Order: sequence, then C-alpha cells, then structure tokens
Amino acid sequence: MIFSVDRDVLLTQLLIVQKGLPSKTPLPILYAVKFEVNEDHILLTSSNTDVAIQVLIDDHSLKIQDPGKVAIPGRYLIEIVRKVTSQRIEFALIEDKLIVIKADRSEFKLRLMDVEDYPEIDFLDLDDPIVLDSQLIRTIIKETNYATASSEKRPILTGVNFKYLDNHLYCVATDSYRLSQKNVKLRTHSKMFDIVIPNKSLDELSKILDSYNDDVELFINPNKVLFKMNKILFQTRLLEGTYPDTLRIIPVEFPVVIPFNKEELLAAVERVSLLSPRDRETNYNIIKLSLRQDQIVEISSTNNEIGDANEEIIPSSDVIGPMIKIAFSSRYLVDALKSFSSSEVLIQFAGEVKPFVIKGNLDQDLLHLILPVRID
Repeated sequence: MIFSVDRDVLLTQLLIVQKGLPSKTPLPILYAVKFEVNEDHILLTSSNTDVAIQVLIDDHSLKIQDPGKVAIPGRYLIEIVRKVTSQRIEFALIEDKLIVIKADRSEFKLRLMDVEDYPEIDFLDLDDPIVLDSQLIRTIIKETNYATASSEKRPILTGVNFKYLDNHLYCVATDSYRLSQKNVKLRTHSKMFDIVIPNKSLDELSKILDSYNDDVELFINPNKVLFKMNKILFQTRLLEGTYPDTLRIIPVEFPVVIPFNKEELLAAVERVSLLSPRDRETNYNIIKLSLRQDQIVEISSTNNEIGDANEEIIPSSDVIGPMIKIAFSSRYLVDALKSFSSSEVLIQFAGEVKPFVIKGNLDQDLLHLILPVRID
C-alpha cells in the first residue's frame, strides 16, 4: 500500500474521524483508524461502539500507487499529521506491520494493528431519507441538547427525543427539572418515527456540522440513525426505551406574563446568582423572582454564609397578572436564555409552585420550561 496526499486535506478528514475514536474501550482495535485505500479514493473509518464515522477522500491531490487496507493507531497518526508542516504527506506499508509516513525531512514509522480484527461496520443505506438543512440540525442541537440529563439514573433522558408527526418534527430534551422543545415544519414527508439520540452523539455531530453547509440525509432504523453528508457518514446508536410524554407537563394557562429584554435579564440573573445558595440535590444556584405591586421585578438571592444580592428589573412592556414570588435554579434560566435568538423574551407563570415557560419573540418554534423549587 503506497499513496500520497495533500497534508491539509488528510488532516481535515482525520479531525472528523477523530470524533468517533473512543477514550476508553475493551476493544483495543477501536483505537485505530481504518484506512481502505482503493484505486481512486480512500475510506477512513472510526468507531467507539456508540458512534461510527466514515469519510471519503477523493481529492485531486491524492496519488495512489498501490491499494491496500490497514489499521493505524489513531491518536499518534493525528498528532503526526497535525505537527508536520510539509504540503504533501506520503504513506508506505512495510511487511504488513509498519506504516512509514514521510513529510519533507520527517519520517515516522508506526506499528500497525491487525486490520482483520477491525469490526465490520454496517452503515445504514435505506431508501426514503429525511432531508434536513444542516443549519437547522445545528440549531436543534444548540437549543435542546443542553437540557438533557447528565446522570445515567434514567438513561432515556440522556438523549434528545426526535418525533415526527403530521409533517412536523418535535425535538424534546428534559432532565426532569427543565425542558426544551423545538417544533419544526419539514420540507419532505416522512414515515412516522419516534427516536432518542444520545446527547454525546449530538455534541460530536454538531462539531462536524460547524464546517458543513449543505443538506443532510437521515436514515433511521429501530436501533440506529445515519446522518449522510456529502462525503461523510455519521452513524449513532439510539437509546432504548420509551421517552416520557412531556406535553402533559406543559401548562396551558398562565395568569402572569412578564416581558423582558433578554440581555438585561441574563446579566441581572448572572450577577445575583454570584451569591446564591446551592440546592443540595442539583447543586445549582437558587434565586428568587418577585413581581411587585408597582410592576417592577425583583431578583434576589440570600445566602446565610456569604451575604445577599438584590436587583430590580423594569419589564420591557406591559405585565399581565397579579404579584408572584417564585424560586428556581439560576443556571437553568441562564442556559435557556442563551439558546434564544430573540432580543425579547416572555416568561409565563402558571403559579408559584408550577413550571414556568419561556418563549422568544423571534423563536416561535421554541419553548423552554423550568420547574421551580419550593420556598420555605
């Protein structure tokens, strides 16, 4: 096996494949990147059992003298290609055991892993893909993924629920203390599906989509989903189980509605939470919000060990409803506010001990919900 290629082209593809390499695995062969060198293209594959990634290199700079198949230790290979500065990089196989990498005056010899041990990865390629805009997928991940659970107590909550119904895609994430829901009308019709994609897989997919601007094809089967992008295949396992019916916890009546300038509210909450006490169960900073008789909102925190903080905010337009006092995690509100594109947000309160809902004037398809904590 002998080939050479432009160093930047190879590095770009290796950095994508790197996202599928495991940090720990009982299968050492998965620490390798599998190279399948064909007569006019190369396929690079990585897998960590949750995610599998394959990229195609068919760049005009690619010169293949001798095809072949090898498994190269991923971490070392990527660091070598990252550090060399030559424009071209050349690979040659010696006695099926070593790969020689030449770049200008640098030469590296890496011991290969046995490519026959590399598991056969079956990338889905079904008919009837769902076609989504890459920017839309990025936005869905940004606006929902942060609200998934980090604890494995309820594994199903560590992913985002993607559900298709009546030409609408509903994406929901919750850790049972807060919820984020995005509702998008799709361009193409699809069979009904109801899947849960792990949050870590979505994080990695989002990084790949940062440098990709075309449409993405989705292929779904009962235990995995494939995102197909031009020359990149990104496949992830799905979480097993039934996602909770979150629609029933969203209140429908809101006696109190307060409009805010998003940036003003965000800055005030971040300042007040500097002194707020931490909730024992969630370890998140608890603050209080009070709507006074004079329609001014007070945000405060009281910490017996450190001190108090208090800030007044004037709502951005007319307030609806009577006085209210409610306590909640400041971090949950900060995370929610940061996910909105809107400059104005509406906070809708169903009661002092009921979940409250945040909406943005420009984000009609997005809703956030936060559960309050009881004030003693």
